[in-house]
Amino acid sequence: MKKIVLFITAFIAVALSACSQNNNNKQNSNQMENKTLVAYFSASGVTKKVAQELAGVANADLHEIKPEKIYTSADLDWHDKNSRSSVEMADKNSRPAITDKLANMSDYQTIYVGFPIWWYTAPTIINTFFESYDFKGKTIYLFATSGGSTIDKAVRDLKAVYPDINIKNGRLLNSASTQELQNFVKEQ
Repeated sequence: MKKIVLFITAFIAVALSACSQNNNNKQNSNQMENKTLVAYFSASGVTKKVAQELAGVANADLHEIKPEKIYTSADLDWHDKNSRSSVEMADKNSRPAITDKLANMSDYQTIYVGFPIWWYTAPTIINTFFESYDFKGKTIYLFATSGGSTIDKAVRDLKAVYPDINIKNGRLLNSASTQELQNFVKEQ
């Protein structure tokens, strides 16, 4: 009788251990499938600060969309029609080269893409970013910083140019508090 009880006890222990391991594997698999990325372009550091805070709130990885050639203050002079940013924004086909491309974009399901508003829309380097990866099956949330413009035109423009990318919405996050960032993430 003792052998039967020991056998049943051992069998139950092995079965429970297997179930627990299976649940852990499912949880790990779900975590892998739901990885989040905050990718951002920042010419002056304002968007970078927001992106870093958003990544912390969203428990996300952080990736800077780096231009191959860094923008100088002269490049960013929007009063000068010959400045680099003015020339790029005037040419809808402009695609500034980027460096440090992600090798593991396929790991991410949810991606927050941030940028400063230039000429009422997203800088053309964001087009370069969208054209550099396969976003099939991914959900994109836009965020931006701006001295006075809204993000609305940038959202409309990007949705129009990339109708096959699941771009959900956008939010201007100038000096966003931790609570505002948490609300933004929860709304998704």
